[in-house]
Amino acid sequence: MTARIERVVTEGVVDIDGTEHKVENNTWIIGDDEEAIVIDPARDAEKILEQVGEDREILAVICTAGLPDHVAAAIEVASRDEAVVALHPKDKPLWRETWRDTWPDIDMEDDGIFEVADVQLDVMETPGVSPGGVSLYCEALGAVFTGKALQADGPGKLGGEYPALPDQLTSIGGRLFTLPADTRVLAAHGDEVTIGDLEPHFDDWVSGSLTRTESAGDGPLTDGTKLSGIKLDDDE
Repeated sequence: MTARIERVVTEGVVDIDGTEHKVENNTWIIGDDEEAIVIDPARDAEKILEQVGEDREILAVICTAGLPDHVAAAIEVASRDEAVVALHPKDKPLWRETWRDTWPDIDMEDDGIFEVADVQLDVMETPGVSPGGVSLYCEALGAVFTGKALQADGPGKLGGEYPALPDQLTSIGGRLFTLPADTRVLAAHGDEVTIGDLEPHFDDWVSGSLTRTESAGDGPLTDGTKLSGIKLDDDE
C-alpha cells in the first residue's frame, strides 16, 4: 500500500499563564490502509480515531511538543491499539501539566527514525516554542510536520509571544530551510505552505520584523542579532 497524509482539525481552548486562548489544531495521520502514525492528537480522540478507522493499526502517537494542544488526546488515541507515545525528553515537564500520572513511552532524539507503511519519518530538533520541540520530515512524501516551529504565517507563537525566538529562528534556518523548496510544511495550526514560500522571509525575521513595533522609536535595525540574539558569521 502507498502511504498518504490525512488531516483532522479540532477546536478548543487552552490556558496559558491564566489566560484562555481559542485554538484550532491540525492532527496529522500518516500511513496506508493497514497502519498509521498519529502526530499531535490535540483533542477529540473520537474524531481522530474515526478518521484512522477500525481497520488500521496505530503504531505510534508522536507529539511535536509537550503542550496541551499537542498531547491532550494522546493517551486515549494510543491506548486503542496499545501504541507507543513519543515525545522529546525536554518537553516532559510540559507533558506533566496535562498528564500527571503517566509518561511518554519513547524519548525522541535528533535524527531518530519512525517507519510506517512504506515511508520513514526523520526527527529534527526544532526548539523555540518549547524546549523539546521537534519536526518530522518525510522525504518520500515531500512533507515536514513542523508543530509550532514554523507555520504558514511564519514562526509559531505561544500565547501570542515567542518564548525563545533566537532558538526558534536558528532551528528554522539551520534545519527546516535546508529542505527542498517544494517540501510541504504541515504545521499544528493553519493551512499548509511550502518551504519555498517561506524561506524568502527569513532575513526579515532575523532582522527583527517579527517583534519590531511602530512605537519602538529606535528606527530600523540593521543587525538582527541585536534583537533576535542570533550570531552572524561575520561577527565572529
